[in-house]
Amino acid sequence: MSPTMVQQAEDHLALAAGAKNVPYTYTDPLSEVPTLPVVETSADGSTPIIDMEALLGPQRSEIIQQIGLACEKNGFFAVKNHGIPEMKINNMLDTAKEFFHLPVEERLKFRSADPNSVIRLVTGFEDKTRNIFVSRQSLKFHCHPVEDYQNHWPSNPLSFREKVGEYCASVRKVEVAILEAISESLGLERDYIDKTLKGHYVSINYYPACPESELDATFGVRTHTDPTLITILMQDDVPGLQVINDDKWIDVNPIPNSVVVHVGDMLQALSNCRYKSLLHQAIVNCKKERVSIASYCYPSDDAMIGPAKKLTDNDHPAIYKDFTYREFHESMWRVKCSTAKRLDLFKVESD
Repeated sequence: MSPTMVQQAEDHLALAAGAKNVPYTYTDPLSEVPTLPVVETSADGSTPIIDMEALLGPQRSEIIQQIGLACEKNGFFAVKNHGIPEMKINNMLDTAKEFFHLPVEERLKFRSADPNSVIRLVTGFEDKTRNIFVSRQSLKFHCHPVEDYQNHWPSNPLSFREKVGEYCASVRKVEVAILEAISESLGLERDYIDKTLKGHYVSINYYPACPESELDATFGVRTHTDPTLITILMQDDVPGLQVINDDKWIDVNPIPNSVVVHVGDMLQALSNCRYKSLLHQAIVNCKKERVSIASYCYPSDDAMIGPAKKLTDNDHPAIYKDFTYREFHESMWRVKCSTAKRLDLFKVESD
């Protein structure tokens, strides 16, 4: 990392810690705000809620139908009774806050510009072209199997590796159960999607209380979709997640002891656009800091992605050609697009 980049990261973290009037110069070269229709904000948007206990019981077929409907109509749903102990959730959220409250130099040990790094700290940035500031700070790392990656994680706070490892192992079980249900909701074999899985990637996201700024707008995270099969999001009690639903911004406020599951780009391709990747963003709170834990479920590099053959016929031709996840991942870093439009590179050419 060049000295300039180090200084820019220090400047950002210093402002988040309370410093004022620090000039931001680091821009994000890969993100691009998508053009969306004018939308209205809904303060009390309805979130489909799935009972995972029922999914594992005699009501399984009914719950699978509910999951399929939520994926198709909403692109997301909340899951209650997911089996992750409340203590592990609280430990994870507390540990996340402890890490981001550490001194700047301690956090910067994990700063990396390499998106393929096993662990990396990503700081906020100023986009001078659009005169906006994106405030999210994230610690991103691989975590499955936990024992293969734990030694790469921070040893400060002292409990980080233990508490984070416990949470990651628990949420992994939820991922597999949900993906099996999604497979069945599409009429596929239960393990159809599970067979493509590679690992588990987590992003601990920290949103400092919105700093004073002369810019036009401050975002937590700008509008985007995730390049995943599904993403599982654990939120603290501070609202911030917004999604596009029926051409309106919907606030997905935290529901105690639940997680939010949403459709990613890879599931859109696999389902032949039946389930569409969810456009979402995070807004900032001017009075409270916010923490969320995003668990990304993604395929192995050599997994062949494309519409499942059972989902295509003469009336429903394949929208995408087959491609490997490696091909998609490499192209993702070449194109300036932060939404599922990056899948357009893999569309079947029309005659």
